[in-house]
Order: sequence, then structure tokens, then C-alpha cells
Amino acid sequence: MALLSSLTPLFVAALCVVLVFLFKSSQKKENEAVKPEWKPTAESRPWVDEDLQDDTEIRHKDEEDGDWVESGGEEELAHVPYPASRYPVEVMVQRSQDFYSLMNQRRSVRFLSPEPVPRQVIDNVIRTAGTAPSGAHTEPWTFVVVSDPEVKHQIRLVVEEEEEVNYRHRMGDKWVSDLQRLRTNWVKQYLDVAPYLVLIFKQTYGVVAGGQKKTHYYNEISVSISCGLLLAALQNAGLVTVTTTPLNCGPQLRLLLGRPANEKLLMLLPVGYPAPDATVPDLTRKPLDDIMVHL
Repeated sequence: MALLSSLTPLFVAALCVVLVFLFKSSQKKENEAVKPEWKPTAESRPWVDEDLQDDTEIRHKDEEDGDWVESGGEEELAHVPYPASRYPVEVMVQRSQDFYSLMNQRRSVRFLSPEPVPRQVIDNVIRTAGTAPSGAHTEPWTFVVVSDPEVKHQIRLVVEEEEEVNYRHRMGDKWVSDLQRLRTNWVKQYLDVAPYLVLIFKQTYGVVAGGQKKTHYYNEISVSISCGLLLAALQNAGLVTVTTTPLNCGPQLRLLLGRPANEKLLMLLPVGYPAPDATVPDLTRKPLDDIMVHL
């Protein structure tokens, strides 16, 4: 009996330890059960280009420094009558059909002619791109037009070096396999040959007088719409291009072209006439019923 009495405190202590262990284990399992699902980060997808990430947040991390323009500081814009153009129905139908026929001839052309293109034409297509709508009318685009042969060659060196790494490592077997039927690779001869290279940068924020930063809402969407208008304007002028988004080249090209830190490369377009022997893949486009839902 005395022995049992002496062992009772030890038994109680051991029991308490076991109970505490079981309680903590159950808590751990509950925490693991409600733990948010793991999502891949940029580091886990090495082909992701930081410059191509969409910067549509209204507030930025570095906005805490207080060096941003306060909202509502600009004067209200006056509204003026809209000079609408309205056509008879048959004219509307014909114009829409003609424009579709023109744009349906647009192709991505990788074989360009070195033949000079009038600078005025380039100016006009850039003006057209600048008519695109943008978030809060911030117009967050910069079009860098390069015609200098040495600068074009430096751009080619940067792009081909990164593109080889992209094809061999970053993009993965599936992406590279999907591109094989189009016969694309990291050799970009057209970057030397085309009379013009147009590099489109999105301004992730604006800089106003005094150095303050201005929020650019939906800057990537806005600049992407502008690129669409640019492609249509080039087609309308009888010029060709191929849309390229060279992964991981943005920082080097931004430095090469002397662009500020708030500008991120979105797209690179070689622009010119098609080469006399230019070829394109024999592709077909989806029919209307596959791309439109009418309710």
C-alpha cells in the first residue's frame, strides 16, 4: 500500500504528460487541416518574366514613402459634344466586311525586307496606337522606335542570349514542342533586318512634375489594347510584323535603351515590308461560332 501511495504522484505526472502530448498533436492536425493551399511562387516557375507580371494594383508597396500624387488633385474635365459618324446600314455592313477582310490577311511574318519604310508612316501608326483607351486616361505606354543598326544588333544579342536559355531550360518540353510546328527558335535574324524595331513599354506608374508618382490603373491591359491598335494600323499601312515577348530580356533592354525604372517591356515588334520570299505557316482561324456566344 505504501509503495502504491509513493507511485501515485509519478503516475499522475506521467498521465499529464501524455494528455498534453495528445492535445498538442490534435491541435497540430487541426492547424494543418485549415492551412491554406500552397500556391506556386514566381521562383517555382523560372520562365515567368517579372516585367510581364500585371501591375494593376491601386497601391504599391513603395507608396508608403508618401511620394505619390493624392487622388482628386486634378481639375475636372469639361465635356464636349461627340462628333459621331453614322452610316447607312448597307455602308456599315460593307465597311465592316472590308475591314475584316483586311485584318484577316494579317499574319505573323518572320521574314522581313530591309527596304526602308517612310518615317512618317511609323509616326502615324504610333499615333494610332496612342488613341487606345486607358485606365483613368493615364495613357501608360512608351513606344521606343529603333532604326540605328548598331542598337538593333545589340538588342538582337540580348534577345538571342536569353531566348536560347528560354528554349533550352525555362520554357519546358511542352512549350517548345508546341512551337515546333511553327518552326520558331531563338535565332532572331529579323531583329537586324527589319528597318524598325518598336519596343512597347508599360509604365507601371507615372512621374509628374516634382518627381511625384502617379498611379496607372490597369496599365498592362491598357497597353495591350494599344498594341492591338498598333497591329491593325500596321496592317492597314501594308506593313508586317511578328509579336514577340522575349522572356527575361526586359531589364537589359531597359538599360540599353535608357528607359526609367517605372517602364517594363511588354512587347517587341520588328516592322517593315515582307521579304519577297517570305513564307508563313498555313494556319486557319476559328469560325465565328467558335469564338462568339450570342444571347
